[in-house]
This record gives sequence, structure tokens and C-alpha cells, in this order.
Amino acid sequence: MLKLQIPKNRINELIGHLRDTFDPARLERGWAYYHKGQVAELELKHGVEVHALVRGTKRYEVILDLDQFGKSECSCPDGDNCKHMAAVAFALYAPFGRPELLLQHLKQAIAVRSRQQAKQTAVSKAAEKRQDRFEPPAPDQTPAQWQKFFDQQFYGFSLNQQQSIELFYSAVKEKLLPYGEGWEQPLRGLYSLHVLFFVMRKIEQFYQETKTSYLSYYIETGCRTVGRQCLEELLRLVPRLDVALLAEKASAPWKETLGLLAEAALSGKESPLSWSTVYRSVWWRMTSYPAWVAEERARLRLMLESPDLMPRRRDALLLAEAHFDVIEGDDDAARQKLEALSKREARDYFLYLHRCYEEKAWDRMLAWLRWLLPVVQRAQQEELRQFCQYWMEAVQQQTDDGEWVSVMIALLPRTYHFYTAYLMKAQRYKAWIDLQLSNRVSPLDLYSLDLQAVEKHDPSLMLPLFHQAVERCIAEKNRTAYKNAVRLLKKLHTLYKKVNRSNDWEDFIYRLAMKYSRLRALQEELRKGKWIP
Repeated sequence: MLKLQIPKNRINELIGHLRDTFDPARLERGWAYYHKGQVAELELKHGVEVHALVRGTKRYEVILDLDQFGKSECSCPDGDNCKHMAAVAFALYAPFGRPELLLQHLKQAIAVRSRQQAKQTAVSKAAEKRQDRFEPPAPDQTPAQWQKFFDQQFYGFSLNQQQSIELFYSAVKEKLLPYGEGWEQPLRGLYSLHVLFFVMRKIEQFYQETKTSYLSYYIETGCRTVGRQCLEELLRLVPRLDVALLAEKASAPWKETLGLLAEAALSGKESPLSWSTVYRSVWWRMTSYPAWVAEERARLRLMLESPDLMPRRRDALLLAEAHFDVIEGDDDAARQKLEALSKREARDYFLYLHRCYEEKAWDRMLAWLRWLLPVVQRAQQEELRQFCQYWMEAVQQQTDDGEWVSVMIALLPRTYHFYTAYLMKAQRYKAWIDLQLSNRVSPLDLYSLDLQAVEKHDPSLMLPLFHQAVERCIAEKNRTAYKNAVRLLKKLHTLYKKVNRSNDWEDFIYRLAMKYSRLRALQEELRKGKWIP
């Protein structure tokens, strides 16, 4: 290969042109041409022009102008800054160093430049976004404008740790709520409602975006936790809203709010939030405005007539339509409509149970509880707990608790804690002992105060419980279990003495020692306890 050595300053200028005007792909191809020896007839003319031939699919003539690189030419059809020019440049660099190292240096420099340009572009776009920011929320703006401002304030917020949902919730309240603090009612309350709507909307977004993330479990748990907090806060806020003022003096933003709420609650999409509960709570406040209610019911009926509704959306619409029957006091009509649901969830009806509890409408509450019983059997434990608490409140108003007891028995073992607490409270000690026996609960795992209450009432009731526990400990066949058996035997001996059955005790302990005579460790523990010689 012909070598032509040009001044060092010219080479440095040439490297600068390669870095600033060539893309990495063409530099790679140019180096490949040089490396394969396809650059020939290098010649310097007029002191500033390098002429060469490069063999590709054809022979191409290349002229590099060292004074004004932009005037360089190649006879190929690729246009400016082609791979053939790069090949000639690498050939000129060869006397000064290794062209392959120059190629790596150029590629790194181009990559750095690209990152810097991308960063500058991002900064420019961010600056443009800042210029386009919405004005802070004001009472004369629409709720949609408030929501757009909220979105801008938290644009780009991402989840990067398990507590991010909680941190987001706190940040939103701290940053957004102060904007509405000086407003007059009822818009101040409406603005607070929309801040909570925004949090719920973002929770849904985080939930959907991170479903396939390795943190999905923690994020879903956080979403549900914060979702419950938002729901509780909303249910406290809604009764304080001055609906009369909203409907009369701020009807436009209030109607827009109802529309936004309906859009979220009636979509039927999967969500960690109970939008339906918020929707029904708000419309329960609108009973004094029959025209508004009639318009909403007509809209629901029209949507339900659509033939291509997905099951989840149809369920959401049915739940909303039945709610207006509940508002009118016609629970039977509501439940008849709800029978058409493809899937019933117990949590959707706690709103009605709580309303009945507040109004002390016990018969109405019992009707809902009976209707919910098949659903509660497959409900989550937290939902079952709420169901049992409401039924315990209702049963206290009844002359007979037989129905409630049968329900608790039907739902065992999930209702064990509720049922055992009720039996103790009702002083049904025999039934309480039977429950512990059927669940194979050891006296060592029961509250001492409960055991004392049963013993005070009738010590003989305790005998089967301790006998069962002793046998179960021995069946474990280990030293620790044998020691627990001896502890239980000590208490059992006391119980036998209290009921004046010492002879029965002696017979029992003798038979026990004989039955398990082959268990050496148990025999040792019995001797330590001085039960056998």
C-alpha cells in the first residue's frame, strides 16, 4: 500500500472532520476498505489536495481537500462523507499510529456527542414544557383544568422502591391541597375531592404499568393500601360536601365531577380501587335532586341496552342502576337486579350494611346479610371479618341468635375467632368447649381468662379438653411435647380434685402409664412429675 505522510497538524484537522461529520457505520466500512488494502495511488497535489483510488464494487476517485474539507469529493453515488473518503483518511493516518485505535477513539467521541445532544434536546423539551405549564388551580377553572395541572406537577413520577406509593400520596397532599385552602365553599371541598380523585387515578396507572415488574407484588400491595386510605378519606369528605350549594351555584363543575366519576366507576376495568363505592356514595347525596337522578338512571339504562357489553362493564352498570333502587328504599328490587351480575363481591355491599348500621335499620341489615351469605363464603378474610362484625351488631337486636350461630358454624373454620368470642360473651361454655375440641385447640393456646371463666362455671366441662390435649402431645413423641403433656396433667389433676373424682384420676393416670409404657422419655417425665413411682 502506498504511504503518504502529511503534516501532523493536517492529520489532527482531518481527525476532527471525521469525528464531527461522519457516522460510525461509514467509519467502520472505511476502515474495512483500508484494512483490506483497497486504497491505492495516494498522491498530494497543489499542497492541499489528496488524490486516491478506492476499489469497491467499482474503482472510485477520491479527492480530500485538507484546507476546506467540505469541498472534498468522491465519484461514488453515496454523497458527502462517504466510506471511501474515510478509507483514504485512515490511510493518511497510518504513518502516525494504528488506524484501528483511531476508529475506536472516533466511535467513542461520536457516542459521547450523541448523548450530549440527546441531553440538550431533553433539557430543551423540558424548558418548553415549563413554558407551557398550566396556571395554578383557581376557583374559576374547570375540574379538568385542575386535573391537567396535577398531571403536570407529577409528570414523570416513577416507582423505584416499595414505599413509593405512600410517598406519592403524601407528596400530592402536601403539594396540591394548599392551592385550595383559601377558596370559598363549596369549591374548596370540591377541590379536595379532585385531589383524591387524582391520587386514585395515578394509583390505577401505577398498578397497570408495573404488573409485569419484579416489584409488582409490593407495588400492588402499596396500591391497595393507599387505595383504602383514599376511600376512607373520600367517605369522610363526601358527607361534608355542601351538595345544595354545588348543585345551585357550581352546577357546571359539579356536573363535570359526576361525569369524571362515572367514567372511572362504570368502565368495568380491573382496578385495586373501589370507584363504585365512591360513585354510589356521591349519588346518595343527590336524593334532593330528582331531575339529576332521573337523567343519570336514563343514561345507565341506555348503556345497559348495548348488546356488546363486556361482563365486567355490565356488572359495573348493573351495580350502579340497582343503587338508585336502594336510594328509594326498594332493596328487593335492587337485589333482584343484582342477581344478574356475573360475579358478586362482598366488598361492594358493605356500603349498604354501614348505612343500615348508622340508621339502626336492623331488619334491613339482616336482609342484606342473608343475601350476601353465599358470597361471603368465598370472600377474603378481611371482608369476612367485616361481615361477621355487622352480623354481631344485628344479632344483638334479635330475640334469638339461632340464625347467626348457624351461619358461624357453616363458615367454620374461617369464623372460629368470631364464634368463639361470641360463645364466651354469651356464656355458652359447653358450646365453647365443643368448639375447641372440634378444632383440636390445646388449652396452652387459649386465653387463661377464658379457661378460668369456664372452670368457675363448671370444672367438669374442662376435662375432655385437657384429655385431648394430653393425648395429642404424647402423639408428637418428642421430649418437649412430653413436658407439655406433664404440665397439662398437673392441671387435669387439679380439675379432677375439684369435681371430687380422685379415684377416676388414679385410674386414668395408671392406664395412661401402662398404655405408653414403651415410651421411655415419657415415663421419665411422668416420674419427674411424681405421677408414677
